[in-house]
Amino acid sequence: MKKNEPIKSIMSTNVEAVQQGQALSDVYKIICNTGIHHVPVLDGKKLVGLISYTDMMKLDLAIHNVDAHTITAVMDQQFAIADVITNELVTIRDSDNVRSAAELLGEGDFHSLPVVDADGALVGIVTSTDLIRYLSSQF
Repeated sequence: MKKNEPIKSIMSTNVEAVQQGQALSDVYKIICNTGIHHVPVLDGKKLVGLISYTDMMKLDLAIHNVDAHTITAVMDQQFAIADVITNELVTIRDSDNVRSAAELLGEGDFHSLPVVDADGALVGIVTSTDLIRYLSSQF
């Protein structure tokens, strides 16, 4: 098994992210339309937080039998990204390896690792699914 494989070989680089000033409904739309479960929040290029599918499910919208437009409008009236964001993140550097990612994901209570460069700019993301796919390819 290639424990020292660079993280760049398994990370996703086509990351759907939002800026911290965007509407929360933009995060909701990314999650609903793409199936992505982890949306990084940026300030310019710098990673400042993450919103997960689970974070979004904690919102109490108390809206039933309405269309998607109404849901997003109510969401944006009641909440902002700042209300949902996780700011204390565990990240991994783009110079790290797969073993480091496996150790971090195995120790934590989270399922994604934003990948940042030396300046803290988001360059990718590694999820537990990415790691499982990599490990299964090794057997």
